Amino acid sequence: MSNLLLEEKKDKLSIKGYSTSIEMGKAAADFVSRHLQSAIAKKGSANLILATGASQFSFLDAFKSTTSFDWSKVTVFHLDEYVGIQSSHPASFRRYLRERILDEVHPHKIYFLDGDATNIGNVIEKYEQQLKSHPIDVACIGIGENGHIAFNDPAVADFNDPKMVKIVDLDEKSRRQQVNEGWFETLEEVPKQALSLTIPAIMRSETISCVVPDQRKAEAVSHAISGPVSTQCPASILRTHPDTVLFLDQYSASGIIHGHL
Repeated sequence: MSNLLLEEKKDKLSIKGYSTSIEMGKAAADFVSRHLQSAIAKKGSANLILATGASQFSFLDAFKSTTSFDWSKVTVFHLDEYVGIQSSHPASFRRYLRERILDEVHPHKIYFLDGDATNIGNVIEKYEQQLKSHPIDVACIGIGENGHIAFNDPAVADFNDPKMVKIVDLDEKSRRQQVNEGWFETLEEVPKQALSLTIPAIMRSETISCVVPDQRKAEAVSHAISGPVSTQCPASILRTHPDTVLFLDQYSASGIIHGHL
């Protein structure tokens, strides 16, 4: 496969680097689709977590055009949502997922985190109950510039978190990333809190697909793979999961492309 530039393993984590983000996204879409098809074949349904952000564009474009499984048998969750933002807001992750994939593929059921609800505690409790009653077959995630997964920034990440969903304070690097990706005009507009799945909630997933393109993610990828497994780089925990693949393009893989694992 000529477009596969890198294929390595670090601890339990499989790492695959592709020449372009489009090839990376297609490979991830094929991987996720196969696992959903297998889950549906085994038990008649599948449960899926979807991530958002600019890093997921190529994956979602390829994923929504797949015909290898029946979307009407898939229940969808998402990773996170800003506190206080309505679902109609341009930066809302609920809106992002509806517009970029869910309105087209029509899954069986969608569970959203309502960040603008008046009773956030109630939202958290209900979402945790749904996650517990729908064991996740595949979680599709990314890695932030500060190494976060979901909105578990280094300061709030907890590998042994007793919760599955919590309110988190967003660090400045995480908030600046949202501005740089064009979701907000200024740093002041970015909410300071979000609802997020915790790291244990993500790690409970049977399979994890982690899609991370772009040069601006190269440092976080390098730390996640080569540094200690530590909340200083929350994504490093992925090295302990039994079935996770990290999908990179040539830019995000630039720090490790020469095999310095």
